[in-house]
Amino acid sequence: MDDTSTRRVALVTGASSGIGLAFAHEYARAGYDLALTARREARLHAIADELAATHGCAVHVVAEDLSVPGASHRIYDALTARGLVVDALVNNAGYGTPGRFHQVPWERHREFIEVLVTAVCEMSYLALPGMRARKFGRIINVASIAGFAPAAIGSILYPAAKAFVIRFSQSLALENRGCGIHVTALCPGFTRTEFHEGEKTRRDVASLPKFMWMDAKTVAAQGFRAAERGDLRCINGWINHIVAAIGQHTPNTLAVWGTRKLMKP
Repeated sequence: MDDTSTRRVALVTGASSGIGLAFAHEYARAGYDLALTARREARLHAIADELAATHGCAVHVVAEDLSVPGASHRIYDALTARGLVVDALVNNAGYGTPGRFHQVPWERHREFIEVLVTAVCEMSYLALPGMRARKFGRIINVASIAGFAPAAIGSILYPAAKAFVIRFSQSLALENRGCGIHVTALCPGFTRTEFHEGEKTRRDVASLPKFMWMDAKTVAAQGFRAAERGDLRCINGWINHIVAAIGQHTPNTLAVWGTRKLMKP
């Protein structure tokens, strides 16, 4: 469904599954039209039909791969060509790169940084001028409690990228106070999504107790409410509040030592 609407528009990246799809439902229920982007075009169109039928909203699809430089501009150019402006932005696209840093090809690292760091900044940069002009905007950057970790062994870019997203979001929120723009860093922990569908990842998390897991719908609902309140940060679930507090308040030397002892060789 691609009819231009006068209703507010929420743009969601990584919208084809998991937390991104849950956010699409959340904004549609709140009366927004939707712009969805991800790599899987056929799946996006199927989701668009479902969302339009369920919520009676207009749903615009722009299939792009955010690991390719220039993708953010192509997305905004496509929406502008349809007469759309972005009132709410959810930077959700992301994934992990298992393995030791030196063992993973650099091109995979570059693509990871492009999606989880560069695209978050670029999408926000492109959305802000219109939001400031209209004196209304919502930006939700999906980070992680991994952003509070002092160090990691394996997948080391993931906590580093998420720590950046948390600090970037809070700074962006402060810069835009008084402009009607709310910026929130959403920090979920283990969430049942396709993120954990890889064979090795499934093995690694299989032993985790059930109380450590949340569902995408709850994570998105909490994130939506936090952004509406203007919270700079939203940590999902009591267990994740404890994990984040430990990461923030444990002396760095002790925390790094503990990481080295606890993580597998």
